[in-house]
Amino acid sequence: MRLFYQILFCFCLALPTSLFAQREMEDLGRGVVAVHLPGDSVYVSWRVLGTDPDDISFNIYRKTNQEKPIRLNKMPITGATIFTDKVVNFANQNEWFVKPILNGKEQAESAAFTLQKNTEAKPYLSVPLKTLTGYTPNDISVGDLDGDGEYEIVVHQVGRGRDNSQAGFTTEPLLEAYKLDGTFLWRINLGKNIREGAHYTQFMVYDLDGDGRAEVACKTADGTIDGQGKVIGDSTKDWRNRAGYILAGPEFLTVFDGLTGAAINTTNFIPQRFSNENPTVSELKSFWGDGYGNRMDRFLAAIAYLDGKHPSLIMARGYYTRTFVTAWDFKGKTLQKRWTFDSGEPGNRGYGGQGNHNLSIADVDQDGKDEIVYGAMTIDDDGKGLYTTRLGHGDALHVSDLDPDRPGLEVFDIQERFSDAGAHFTDAKTGEVLWKKASVKAGDDGEGPGRGLSLNIDPRYRGSESWVAGAGITGMFDAKGNKISIYTPSVNFGIFWDGDCQSELLNSTSIDKWDYENSKTIRLLNARDYNCLSNNGTKSTPALSADILGDWREEVIFRTADARELRIFTTTIPTTHRFYTFMHDPQYRLSIAWQNVAYNQPPHTSFYIGDDMNKPPEPNIKLIKYHTKNDEN
Repeated sequence: MRLFYQILFCFCLALPTSLFAQREMEDLGRGVVAVHLPGDSVYVSWRVLGTDPDDISFNIYRKTNQEKPIRLNKMPITGATIFTDKVVNFANQNEWFVKPILNGKEQAESAAFTLQKNTEAKPYLSVPLKTLTGYTPNDISVGDLDGDGEYEIVVHQVGRGRDNSQAGFTTEPLLEAYKLDGTFLWRINLGKNIREGAHYTQFMVYDLDGDGRAEVACKTADGTIDGQGKVIGDSTKDWRNRAGYILAGPEFLTVFDGLTGAAINTTNFIPQRFSNENPTVSELKSFWGDGYGNRMDRFLAAIAYLDGKHPSLIMARGYYTRTFVTAWDFKGKTLQKRWTFDSGEPGNRGYGGQGNHNLSIADVDQDGKDEIVYGAMTIDDDGKGLYTTRLGHGDALHVSDLDPDRPGLEVFDIQERFSDAGAHFTDAKTGEVLWKKASVKAGDDGEGPGRGLSLNIDPRYRGSESWVAGAGITGMFDAKGNKISIYTPSVNFGIFWDGDCQSELLNSTSIDKWDYENSKTIRLLNARDYNCLSNNGTKSTPALSADILGDWREEVIFRTADARELRIFTTTIPTTHRFYTFMHDPQYRLSIAWQNVAYNQPPHTSFYIGDDMNKPPEPNIKLIKYHTKNDEN
């Protein structure tokens, strides 16, 4: 027996300590949201937290003016966290809140959601904006900027942008922060030395230092103005050349305070364009593949838990040729470089040219620490290459438990140039190609599919279905690569909207249900009916799609046509399912952080969701309450 315990002790010592680490994540409130339905009823929903015990239940209350709150449910709510309040007097101001019940005792009440008196029935929440003339709200991100347990919004306001392959001057990129009621917090002007465009202006919103409030991080330059009016660098410098490209001058990385917009710490961006601030065209071409600022200025960004406990900032440059990724930690209000990865270094040659217009963060080897899935290559948590499939650059990327009958996660990716792997399905841990579909050359450009999607939309087939747009790859494939339909649905986003465990299709301003029996779609929502527009041209993406309010299902946010408002649509379709908020699934939460990057992709959970799913795994997280002094442990 003694020998058994000695062996057990040695085995435990050999286990990676990260398996036991708890990820520090947001201490969210209940996210109560109430929607006035046609007639006199109100649909209310709220969050289950990732740390809640299975047997938690809830009471729901309505408070009118100064009257004593009224409990609305007869028995504690043990199922889906939804309730329809059927008789409401809208001549009064009404508030709804919930009280969790643990061990038969009510706990403290949640923050309340208020509907002002005489409110009209509408399926969205309004967030008024202070959009400047000539600008339009584009991609957004969310974070708890003030530490109250609920999300605020950071909006990227866009004027005139340019693709990196196009010459021309752009407007100065703006970032703005708002509370959900429209309270304006700050505006950051990134300045004329930061070019506007989907490939250039990436921003991260996350609690980087574990103090319970989110920061904002992005690339900055001479003339950037923070949310308090302070200038970073030299405001007199204009580094734009005659073609509007920025090929010289200092490049910075700045972390801003999420509540005030004030710059906290600024350091040099890594990597610089070249070894000096004023490289020649030939020097840039030798290093990046062209000398005019196209391949060089393709940026990606993300957040990853590289030690399994604390978030790190990931900033990346290049994917067509050379790829350079830098991981940063934010400790003691200072950015500290953790590691760098350069595909140009000896031993990394097979990693060049493998990046996408997007990336994903996931624990692909299940050691408790995150990897960077950078298209056709993956970087391990320690900054070393994990594998490269060498299948090349693509425009779409999906990482999740797409095939629940296999261990671990899978990747569905596409290859932009025509090849025998125009669409391919790989093991996320090893890069092994599980199946692939050949694309067909269209004309002389050799373009492969430009879009691809992998979602569980057909309950007849276990796992996610995958499909692409164009390049001769038609129809829909199951998780094993078998063709199950000759029809191809929309190929932009997915969203959980109705009451079942299949995903819906989110394309432009529409949410559609895939009618698998008749191979057609059923319209559930068209936000264009409410004067809303999608973003990013033919990409037709929302400002954001994420589980930011209410139960586990997702909200979708669009801008209005006049650019003066964001509208947050939340489902009012009943459900019988109860899951903890997706925002407490670490992979999903990080996918919301990177959703705004380059060619936006929909978020995915780390676990399979379907009618035949297992119970979601309990997230190994530690919720961090707002405090004024950083916990540096």
